[in-house]
Amino acid sequence: MESGGETVTQVEQWSVEDRVFRIYNLFANIPPVAQTTMLELQRDEHIIYLNEGLKQLGPSFVALDSSRPWLCYWIIHSMALLGESLDYQLENNAIDFLNRCQDPNGGFGGGPGQMPHLATTYAAVNSIVTLGGQKALSSINRDKLYNFLLRMKDPSGAFRMHDAGEIDVRACYTAISVASILNILDDELVRGVGNFILSCQTYEGGIAGEPGSEAHGGYTFCGLATMILINEVNHLDLAGLIDWVVFRQGVECGFQGRANKLVDGCYSFWQGGVLALLQRIDLVTGDRLSLFDSGEEDSTGNSTSEGEDTDGISSAAEETCHFKNGEQQDTSCSVNDTSSSHTRSLGNVELEPLFHSLALQQYILLCSQLENGGFRDKPGKPRDFYHTCYCLSGLSVCQHSCSKDYDSPSLPGQVLGPYSNLLEPVHPLYNVVLKQYREVREFFSRS
Repeated sequence: MESGGETVTQVEQWSVEDRVFRIYNLFANIPPVAQTTMLELQRDEHIIYLNEGLKQLGPSFVALDSSRPWLCYWIIHSMALLGESLDYQLENNAIDFLNRCQDPNGGFGGGPGQMPHLATTYAAVNSIVTLGGQKALSSINRDKLYNFLLRMKDPSGAFRMHDAGEIDVRACYTAISVASILNILDDELVRGVGNFILSCQTYEGGIAGEPGSEAHGGYTFCGLATMILINEVNHLDLAGLIDWVVFRQGVECGFQGRANKLVDGCYSFWQGGVLALLQRIDLVTGDRLSLFDSGEEDSTGNSTSEGEDTDGISSAAEETCHFKNGEQQDTSCSVNDTSSSHTRSLGNVELEPLFHSLALQQYILLCSQLENGGFRDKPGKPRDFYHTCYCLSGLSVCQHSCSKDYDSPSLPGQVLGPYSNLLEPVHPLYNVVLKQYREVREFFSRS
């Protein structure tokens, strides 16, 4: 407790609010031309920052030696979101490196010769999927990877992160996501997973990493995405989940990861992605609606109907915002804007738009973006590849959240700042760029 009676948590929150509102006040009091400049996505600087990281990392990164596939994913996925391809040599180096991380008995480790781990397997697979092409995709030994997933399967139905490792929702998601995108998901892998995730949904409505723990944004995304992939999302308390997530978007316009915690740019995806997924399922039945394509197959091989009505999910994200003609009308974030006539329904209860996407874009562009490239957690923090990846992923989710389907171009009003800010759309279940998802699904549907 501070001397004046304030708690440490309160003092930290006020400090963050002060930093953020200084930025918003500056933005509100400069000419419109300067506002446009402040809202511009610094593409060239981000690409330079990402390319340099993929070529050579400094000695301080030695602490991430067991996370090298993650560094690949954060950088390669960020480049893909920006619509940028790697040069030929870098791409081949990345494929060769990731292949050397592949364990002879299946799965991927944190580096060559390291033990296979579900987290780095997910990162390596998503990196390879994002690189795309025959050489990359054929480098994955799916048979041995499937056997690795089975070895990680616990008798409880959940998954362990590695041999004799921890059991949590993150392990369930990474296992099911990898199996789904590589078309090796079956009943044996699915059995019991849903019951474990249900046991992790808390009284708050969010999902914890394990039973009895606190609801957390990252685990909530992992749990919800897994339940959609295994077609058991209707078993969750969706009303409680929505209630918990929407209140994680605070006055700073960004998301916090847990109740009573500080805003953090990475939750632009972990929490924003949760709401993007909720907007694309039937909240009454839990049925997964057509996410992107008419006739798209879901992860269990069930085709969605070509004539299926998706209007019920497209209107969920339509909203008004406190930006008119490039000028901010309010320096705080009003996430419960009631001026939109577009609502969702949950039983007999009408729901307003699930999150304020333009306000979240405001936080990402003004508070997380650095002019010299890269994104950060919050003002006062340094940039890093992790936050760059998930801030860009969250920005993409925001920009495409109003689209009836992801093949439809986003309207200018859905993209904060110049329309050149528009990123490639991601598949929110896997967080890979949509066109790369389609390529991998087609590639492995033939085998």
